Amino acid sequence: MSYASSLYLTGAEVGLSLFGLVLLLVSAWSGPRSGRLLTVVTVAALVAAAVFSAHLFGRASGGDAVVRAFGDLYRADAFGSFAKVLIYLATAAVLVVTPRFFAQVGGYRGEYPVLMLFNAVGMGMMVSASDLMTLYIGLEMSSLSSYILASFLRQDDRSAEAGLKYFVLGALASGIILYGVSLVYGFTGTTNYEGIRAAFDTNFSTGALFGVVFVLAGLAFKVSAVPFHMWTPDVYEGAPTPVTAFFASAPKVAAMGMLLRMAMDPFAGEVDSWRQIVIFAALASIVVGALGAISQQNLKRLLAYSSINNVGFILIGLAAATPAGVAGALTYLTIYVAMVVGSFTALLMLRDPTGNNLETFADISGLSTRRPALAWSLLAVMFSLAGIPPLFGFWGKFVVFQAAVQADLVALAAIGIAASVIGAFYYLKFIKVMFFDEPMREVEASSPMGHWAVLAICVAIISPLGYLLTIPLGEWTAQAAASFVAAM
Repeated sequence: MSYASSLYLTGAEVGLSLFGLVLLLVSAWSGPRSGRLLTVVTVAALVAAAVFSAHLFGRASGGDAVVRAFGDLYRADAFGSFAKVLIYLATAAVLVVTPRFFAQVGGYRGEYPVLMLFNAVGMGMMVSASDLMTLYIGLEMSSLSSYILASFLRQDDRSAEAGLKYFVLGALASGIILYGVSLVYGFTGTTNYEGIRAAFDTNFSTGALFGVVFVLAGLAFKVSAVPFHMWTPDVYEGAPTPVTAFFASAPKVAAMGMLLRMAMDPFAGEVDSWRQIVIFAALASIVVGALGAISQQNLKRLLAYSSINNVGFILIGLAAATPAGVAGALTYLTIYVAMVVGSFTALLMLRDPTGNNLETFADISGLSTRRPALAWSLLAVMFSLAGIPPLFGFWGKFVVFQAAVQADLVALAAIGIAASVIGAFYYLKFIKVMFFDEPMREVEASSPMGHWAVLAICVAIISPLGYLLTIPLGEWTAQAAASFVAAM
């Protein structure tokens, strides 16, 4: 394939990279006052990249199931395009609700949207990589900007601590992945996904198994799966709330997309070797996430454990190791992005009359009497996260459990369903506090239209209206999963 064709297929990443470099120069010349303008421009660039990725999705689904670029270092297939649409839209939604938070606490600069832009570039490379070197470059590009974002509030000790913890543990995870990559390369002689799969089909030695385990363990850290979840509550609580919203949405899609591609492409022939690991991680994440959230009073820490819990349900789809399982995991990811962006947007709208952000259960007590629209929106999001019908979150759990049953993992599905009941407790706690407790804090009476627009879109998606998306969403995820049919 010519370089022109390769550049076209990587147009989203190339365009965002060039755009980011230009915005970085603009930020350096114009100073802190350019932050809001650069945010608007960045949102427009991300939406444009999402539209371009959707175009490539249609092209891949229409005929060319897999299009290789730069000597098969990068694949412009339906799976990568679908994941990138979610990544770019989630990043844009978080940026819309970001500036107001920093207007109160200070420290908002033009570098913030630029870092988000480069992070999105790295995430796009992660989900479209077809070579271990491409994957690692994208992973590091995303991680380096994430470390800075976590500690963006330099005057806040909690933010600095979150950034340091994320950096140390993130470096450890990257080292684990790199060591696993070296073992895989040593026993296969290649870093290309197709070459790895062919080598494993010929000879899958004990050393190669160790390489697979190390790679999957490092990726488990990136998705916050148990037992590699220890960083999540502290980083989510300490990082600025918009950054936490970002960590819980777009990077989660990228990391899970990367994990799905690794398991179902180069490691597709050794399902029996890694399935038990994934099953353990899925069940442990569901249980630990649910039990850990029950005792939390800080809403950000609770949502961190909720994130761990939801990762467990997505991993059930991966454990099925079938096209239906991949499609179910992608469906759950799509709905999860809407739920988590909506929950953090509602959290950002909770402020006292002086502009300080509210983050505890005591702060939202009696919210239904002060901000009824916000309370009902938060109720819908929490019920959807709990998987209570008729909200759309129920459909996400249904499709992953259905895929598990079809793959003869009935026990896994049954345990997952039973464990999901535990999670309903702390989601219902929101309802009890907001609707039945007496108000304890004064709450700001209004919120910006941008916040309401993002929250309204998220609530509309997870409401019963979201079931109108079941047929097209099922078709899109099936087409994305078809990228792995040849490998499986």
